[in-house]
Amino acid sequence: MGVVRQGMAGRPPTTAASATATEDEVPVEADLPEPEEAAGPEPGSSVAVGIRRLAERFGPALALYGAVKLAGFAAFMWLLETNGHYLTNDPRFGGGAHPWDVLGSWDGLWYQRVAHEGYDPQLIPEQGFFSIKQNSAAFFPLYPGLIRLVSNLGLGLYGSGMLVSILASFLAAAGIFAVVSKLYGRRAGVIAAGLWAAFPGSGVEWAVYSESVFVALAAWACYFVVDRNWLSAAVVTFMAGLARPSSVPLIAGVALAAAIALWKRSDGVAGPLTAILLPPVGCLGYLAWVGYRMGHLDGYITLQRGGWLHFFDWGRYTLRAATNVLRGETNYLFTYPTEDLIAVLVLLALPILLVALLSKRPPLVLTVYTVGTLVMVLGSQQMFGTLSRFVLPIFPLLIPLAVALARVRLRNLATVLGVAALSSGWYAGYVIFQLGIP
Repeated sequence: MGVVRQGMAGRPPTTAASATATEDEVPVEADLPEPEEAAGPEPGSSVAVGIRRLAERFGPALALYGAVKLAGFAAFMWLLETNGHYLTNDPRFGGGAHPWDVLGSWDGLWYQRVAHEGYDPQLIPEQGFFSIKQNSAAFFPLYPGLIRLVSNLGLGLYGSGMLVSILASFLAAAGIFAVVSKLYGRRAGVIAAGLWAAFPGSGVEWAVYSESVFVALAAWACYFVVDRNWLSAAVVTFMAGLARPSSVPLIAGVALAAAIALWKRSDGVAGPLTAILLPPVGCLGYLAWVGYRMGHLDGYITLQRGGWLHFFDWGRYTLRAATNVLRGETNYLFTYPTEDLIAVLVLLALPILLVALLSKRPPLVLTVYTVGTLVMVLGSQQMFGTLSRFVLPIFPLLIPLAVALARVRLRNLATVLGVAALSSGWYAGYVIFQLGIP
């Protein structure tokens, strides 16, 4: 699993087998020409020229992402409105006065609380199902910090959280496009951005959740590594470490790729060395601060285990829950039949997608990030139904699907994405917010 250096065009070599498109196929780059390089000075201000170039480069990917996401979001809101259960649900757990209030419930309330009140890390024992009282320190600071910053515009905490998530989701789609197009072609990159909008668990992309912010940082960190821009990769990965604990595999992937570059002296010393030393500071710094405030070095881990029953168990809980669902039994924690069935389907698809990804020999940073995140997710006890949300950040798994769909005729591609978009309103939105726990 070595790093594969890509050519300047960012495309795999053309073979005789792929040189001719059949009746049911189109070339990877068809209908999506690369933006032309300017031959000389262009009229207008440099800002206008820069904006136009960005629009030419990212416009198709962002338009497709927005269209797929908007269709799924509309279907989600329609299901909520026609069902009406949100009106009687507890506002903390999928309820509210309006359908869109659901998007700020569950973990969204924790993020809004942190944005408003800050942190007070404590380990308070309690009797009952959980041994430790739940505490907002379980939620990393970057996303609530952004909510607090944007709330100065007068949008309120909920509106600020939604704005941050929606803007970050487009930034994430742009990052996914940038990575995939550089490695596997522009058309595949555009399709990958669209697929991320309909991925299982994608309902939290436009909700008061931190996934969009984290994926935006993860995707661009990977892009900067592939582009060998080590200083940018270091800064972005450092920020990702302040967003979610799942940043650990990303930090490892960036550091390992940088260490190889440092060993080979292919990109100097300062850049790769910064990409090794800086990224862990964000994540480790927050964990150390929480531990210091709680008076226990492992305070964060203790809180996760006692307050949420979330801990690494080498996959025993995942295996138990999956086998129970397949047998139609409920002998496991946090049972939500519909959401859990979707989780099983995702679980069964993961090894197929992983093998397909590895067969394309992705760069080392993508491999480490993907495999490491899968180990963290599948190896931990957590609410089994949330599996689809926890694998949402693993955008490299979209690569084999995007590359395959890049050779499908436009009409058929539109059908696939259209069905996925509308269906995602149910399996990625309604199910996780109303029939389970996001």
